[in-house]
Amino acid sequence: MNEATHKIGTTLDLEVTAQEFVDFVVPRVADAASVDLLDSVLLGEDGVRAPQTHVPPIRAMALSLIEGLNLEPDPVGQITQRADNAILMECLTTRKPFLANGISGDQYERIALSPSAAAAMRREGVHALLKVPLIARGVLLGIVDFVRAHNPQPFGAADVALALELVSKAAIFIDNARLYSREREVVVALQRTMLPRSAPATPGLDVATHYFPTIHPAGVGGDWFDVVELPGGRTALVVGDVMSHGLAGAATMGRLRTVARTLMALDIAPERVLARLDLAARDLEEDQVATCLCVVYDPADGTCTVASAGHLPPLVVSAGGRARYADVPPGAPLGAGVIPYDHVRLKLPVGSRMVLYTDGLAKNRVDDIVTQQERLRVAVEGEQPPLSRACDVIIQRLGAEERIDDAVVLVAAARPLGEHEEQRTADHGDHGGLCLWELASDGSAAREARQLVRGQLDHWDLAHMSDTVELVVSELVGNALRYGGGPGMLRLLRHDRLVVEISDQGPDLPQIQHATLSDEGGRGLQLINMLCRRWGSCRTAEGKVVWAEQDIPGAPFEW
Repeated sequence: MNEATHKIGTTLDLEVTAQEFVDFVVPRVADAASVDLLDSVLLGEDGVRAPQTHVPPIRAMALSLIEGLNLEPDPVGQITQRADNAILMECLTTRKPFLANGISGDQYERIALSPSAAAAMRREGVHALLKVPLIARGVLLGIVDFVRAHNPQPFGAADVALALELVSKAAIFIDNARLYSREREVVVALQRTMLPRSAPATPGLDVATHYFPTIHPAGVGGDWFDVVELPGGRTALVVGDVMSHGLAGAATMGRLRTVARTLMALDIAPERVLARLDLAARDLEEDQVATCLCVVYDPADGTCTVASAGHLPPLVVSAGGRARYADVPPGAPLGAGVIPYDHVRLKLPVGSRMVLYTDGLAKNRVDDIVTQQERLRVAVEGEQPPLSRACDVIIQRLGAEERIDDAVVLVAAARPLGEHEEQRTADHGDHGGLCLWELASDGSAAREARQLVRGQLDHWDLAHMSDTVELVVSELVGNALRYGGGPGMLRLLRHDRLVVEISDQGPDLPQIQHATLSDEGGRGLQLINMLCRRWGSCRTAEGKVVWAEQDIPGAPFEW
């Protein structure tokens, strides 16, 4: 019994635990042994607590025989319906063991589960059979069979007592594996439902993502990623890792991801997003800590604004395949209460890639963090596969070593703006589907903005939108002159929609006013709100940006 404790239940894998048990008892207790589990148990149900009126479907889970013994048992994994076997029915119903010694004659047909099995038992000289219900915590999980054929001794009272003790111990191990498997399936399902199903199409950036769960007992739950489309053609990339696992880790991940996505959708700077996330993490009752990496990519100048909360730095891969770790201030993990966070700007040239990940991708129990990071860098470096296969290729290059933690991989590839349309570069700042102009800070800015917008819309064959867009840009420039110290940059972006964006140095964000009939102003944003699909504003280091978005009639423009 002491030896069984060390050799059975070494893992939380259901099949492995059942096989460990039969391998242990053969030939110590019997010449052959098998474990059959109720199919309902394998489907994640709670087994059977009340007596049954028929034999439920049973699946062969593990089998062990001495060399030279062939009883033609059911193949492992096969399910059988055995409602007509009276002995099996009695054993499961009464939950008491069944013992048959000195088997002979027609007893084989009564004991065996099929005519072929009866013939095999007779041919091999089986003379003793012991069936023991597999019960753990009051739940019937299945049945265990012990058989003696080459061993001439029948099952005695001591054998039966020993078998009962062994089955009782094995039942706990098997039930633990069953409960863990069920919890793991729940956590993985919860984790997957709270992660985005696909990445949105964003200008100048293609993104591939993948979540890799681990089979390790305590490694599932807590990793997340997100891709958020921002105004002005920018894209936010977020990767995070809660420092706990299981249901608690998955639940915390869902909360933090929701907060992060909401903040990023408001176009808040990455370092400020992390500061708000830190406050949210400290408000959680579970007192959880997490790491997070926020990246905002701007296709206008090909730069990434990166901020980290204790997360591992991203990998930047050049067009030639050389990989290096970006120098990002590490920051403190979310929930630690150590703020503020710093940001850094990185160049991501067209043709290069950025790889964001969680530490479970290369973590193991042997190497230190420096060795693990170098191993990951080497796996990312080299010839770059198609983006659709990038995540899988990284896993393959890391090798078949079993991961002890789940992992998230996000690969972002920079490409030219408007690469699916005719390219044109001019002095006024045309870069495919994105135009940038610096406006004068005096009263001539509105007229200049209207002229620039009209000319560019004519070039894009969108002249039918000119009247509305000119009206919108006039109102935005007027607000910048009145409340922001004059306009700064005018940005015009064409993708599946048309976006107009004006920056200024004013600190106050605009709000829609309830203007009365006698008021001279206060109707500009009301007009923009009616003419546009949506509009918004966000603060920047120099002031703020106000943007407005309109649908393009007809087929959507494809990047």
